[in-house]
Amino acid sequence: MSTRLLDEMRDLMRRRHYSIHTERAYRDWVKRYVRFHDMQSRDDLRHGEEKIEAFLTHLARDRQVAASTQNQAMNALVFLYKHVLGQPLNGEINADRARRKVRIPVVLTREETARVIALMSGVHQLIVKLLYGSGLRITECIRLRVQDVDLEMKALTVRNGKGDKDRITTFPEKLVQPLTEHLVRVKVVHGQDLEEGYGHVYLPHALARKYPHADKDWRWQYVFPAGHRSTDPRSGQIRRHHLDPSPVNKAIAKVVRQTGIGKRVSAHTFRHSFATHLLQRGTDIRTIQALLGHAHVSTTMIYTHVLQQGGHGVMSPLDDLAIGC
Repeated sequence: MSTRLLDEMRDLMRRRHYSIHTERAYRDWVKRYVRFHDMQSRDDLRHGEEKIEAFLTHLARDRQVAASTQNQAMNALVFLYKHVLGQPLNGEINADRARRKVRIPVVLTREETARVIALMSGVHQLIVKLLYGSGLRITECIRLRVQDVDLEMKALTVRNGKGDKDRITTFPEKLVQPLTEHLVRVKVVHGQDLEEGYGHVYLPHALARKYPHADKDWRWQYVFPAGHRSTDPRSGQIRRHHLDPSPVNKAIAKVVRQTGIGKRVSAHTFRHSFATHLLQRGTDIRTIQALLGHAHVSTTMIYTHVLQQGGHGVMSPLDDLAIGC
């Protein structure tokens, strides 16, 4: 039962042009849902409201997942019932809700940032410099196309960012020459792919129909292509995709261990540090909001905590005591 159901779900999501990441996540949640209730046939899927409520409560109470994880599970099951099974959920679902925690972002000092970047090398170093220099998310960085980089205007265009929004952010002057040299090497690889009968790159469905030959155009190639060609799981076409974010995060973790910095650092830490250091330099919060692509300024306001040295800007009473340390 589950295999046929998942195949139907996959086909429907592809017709609706869902991303491959969303497709995999939704199918995984349906698998877990079916296993949780030990379902053997489609009849077992009936009365979805109470079954979903039990599953979501299990995730919050027993698995202690984050609120965003529980919401993703809910969205996957709503898609299953509404679009795949044709059974909209009309009843109430009163599951225990996972608590949404407000976390202060991990931020590196300028000195720590410089130490980490200095120990990195090659393409991974260039990516980290862009994360910090332009405030990019890791997925936004590795999905950059050649035409998204304007070296003359010192600007990057981030397309289809979080919330499917486009934005323009700053481009570091220091990266003009390194990125130019990097693109020369990428163009050589692209030329070799073309000579061997390949050179295709993924394009969104609408663009692929409108411009049938654009997938070989240099302007549409990824700035950070993968080291080898691979088969697209949906179309079956052999293409050169963009780099995977996992090796970048592993390289960052390795370097952080070498520096001895006692912070939990990931690729996203450099985006946090970008925003924080701009605030420290006096950049307007609305400008930072635009550069980061936040829909609401309240999201950007979380970085103002760094302007308050110590807790809420309060000096510790120990510092008033006339004792040595």
